Order: sequence, then C-alpha cells, then structure tokens
Amino acid sequence: MQFDFVFHNPTKIYFGKDSLNNLEQELKKYKDNILLVYGGGSIKRIGLYDQVIDILNKCHKNVFELSGVMPNPTYEKMMEGARMVKEHDIDLILAVGGGSVIDLSKGVSVSAYSKEEPFEKYWLKKEALDNKTVPVASILTMVGTGSEMNGGSVITHEVKNLKVGRVFPSSVYPKFSILNPEYTYSVPLYQMKSGIFDIMSHLMEQYFSGHDDNVSDDLIEALIKSTIKNTKNAIENPKDYEARSNIMWIATLALNTLVGCSKEQDWEVHAIEHQISAFTDCAHGMGLAAISVPYYQHIYKYGLDKFKRFAINVFNVEETNKTDEQIALEGLDALKDFIVSSGMIYSIKDLGVKEDMIRPIADTCALGGGYKQINHDEIYDILLKSYNNNY
Repeated sequence: MQFDFVFHNPTKIYFGKDSLNNLEQELKKYKDNILLVYGGGSIKRIGLYDQVIDILNKCHKNVFELSGVMPNPTYEKMMEGARMVKEHDIDLILAVGGGSVIDLSKGVSVSAYSKEEPFEKYWLKKEALDNKTVPVASILTMVGTGSEMNGGSVITHEVKNLKVGRVFPSSVYPKFSILNPEYTYSVPLYQMKSGIFDIMSHLMEQYFSGHDDNVSDDLIEALIKSTIKNTKNAIENPKDYEARSNIMWIATLALNTLVGCSKEQDWEVHAIEHQISAFTDCAHGMGLAAISVPYYQHIYKYGLDKFKRFAINVFNVEETNKTDEQIALEGLDALKDFIVSSGMIYSIKDLGVKEDMIRPIADTCALGGGYKQINHDEIYDILLKSYNNNY
C-alpha cells in the first residue's frame, strides 16, 4: 500500500574535510550570544574546540559553555542548559559532538521558554510545541543517531527512570550541520560500532513495516548493504576516510525522514532499548544490537514477505528448496552473524542487565509494534531470550 506523504527537511549540510570553513558565514546570520554545548572533552583532545572558539571569537560572539553532556543526556543537564539560555538571552545553540549532544541541545531549545514542565509536556504527553525556541546548529563528531538532520531528541529522566524520545517539528531541526568524517577518527572502536548498529536499527525499523513494496524499501536495502560493507572496512582501518565518510552520510540519510516516506514504521526496538538504557546507562546502539534479532524473531511471521525479501536482497540467502519461513529465519541468522562478527553486543547481560531487572524493564517499555502489536509479557520474553542468548 502506498501512502501520501510530505517531505521537508530544512537542515543545510556541509560535508567533507573542509566543511568547518563554512561556520563563519553561518554565524553571521545570528546575533551575539552563543551557547556552545559539548560532551566530555574529546573535542579538546582533537583540537576542534580551539578551532571553533577561534571562529566564534573572529565573529565577535559572546560564548557561554555547557559542557559535560553525557552519552544518555539527562533531564537535569537539559534544564541546566535551559536556564543558561534564559539567563544569557542565547541567540544560537551550537552543539559540537555526537547525537547525545545534539539531542540535548534540541531539548534545551524547546524547554527554555516552556511555561509548563517540559518533560511531562513534550516528551511524555507529546504535546504540540507552542512556545519560543532557540535555533540549533551542529558540528558532528560521532555518527549514528542522525540527529544532525532531524527533530529527534531523546532525554533520560533520572528520577522517573525513563528514557523517552520525541520528534519535534522541522522548526527545531538544526539550521545547519557540519560533517567532517575525520572528526570521527578519535571515537573509540566500541562507540563507533555502537553508532553503526544505531544506523542499522533506524533503517530496519522503517523497513520492517507495512505490507508494501516501494522505493523507500529499495533505498533502505541499498543503505543497509552499504553499511555492512563499510563497517568491515572501518573496523579493519578506523582511519579509512572513504568508509568513515560513507557511514557518516548513511547515518544522516537513515533518519532525515527521507527513507521513511510512505512507510508505516515500527519503533518498538528503540522503545525497548530506551528502558534498557534507563536502567543500565548502556551504549544505545549496543542495546539495539542485543535486542533486534530476538524482537524480529518474535514478529517475523506477521510480516513474512518482507523478512523473506530482506534475507534475499540484503544477505543473499539462497531460496532453492526452502520455505519462506526458512529463508526469513536465515536472514535473521545472518543479521546475528553480522552483529557477532563485528564485535557488537548480542546479549543484554553484557550491557549490565541483571536478571531481576528484566521484569521492571519490560513493564516500563512503551508499547507499540508494526506487523504485531506487543504487550509487556512479550517484551519480557524477548528480553529473556537476549539475556540467555537463546536465539
């Protein structure tokens, strides 16, 4: 079935080794007060911090810094930034880092002038944005989330023990994003692999939905195959510019809303992982890697044609003398082989999940699904399979 859609993405992308050269001309479009948001200091180790500060000074900007953004950005940190925005009358939030830094910056943007408690209003109730926001821009240093070209913002509320994602309208998208693949070289191998599976999950959660056959599926298959090929090259040589640039651009395309056009989409894997992260503070992509195969094994019969197509078109599974179910399951086995051979996590036990956590994680997951709407007991069974590596 083909659905009507509207595609609009206002983010300008500057891509390549010299992309930072465009920062100065973009900064001229904004007034003087800039909130510079970054994480634990890696941008200082690679010299990017000094480069950005030099450009900001050259443009005569007043710079205020929100540092120490964590991998799973917290509500407390977001509200610290929101207070800074109001106190200093910030004109632009410049996020320098990975998806967590950019997600938090969008959260700061929408929260600073909210008249109500923002987490409850925007993340839990998903209400329409009705207050002033502050423009966001980004300089990307770690790939995976696609946050550099979308309205997504995932925030962890430490007190409520909830990790919740929200997609804001295009007015919250970064106004521009600077993507230099060389900035990703310093990312630890574990985090690089985590980001890569985040890309894979974004693509699969849009693909495994809808009993359809459209150009979005064709694009997704091509992007997944390219991710698999470039992952091998990037692991063998983390400074392979071609591999790292391909992965960086795939990550952006995977979640800038393009390949989701005319797709129903099923984001339950992300919903489950969010609660794993809320309980363990694990790397997001590794949580997705640990839960994807058991989740898809649970639902594949309800979307058998698409899982069969995935096995054949992505992993080249041979069809001869096999049932559709056998082909589909071989495709999921091949997906697990990719996870294992790439050194990614395939059991939630390796993420720090204890057996007594499984029930509360399952019971606090947001419910959804695509081919099959699932309940908390089914999520518990999926988590238990991952925990015991019984799949």
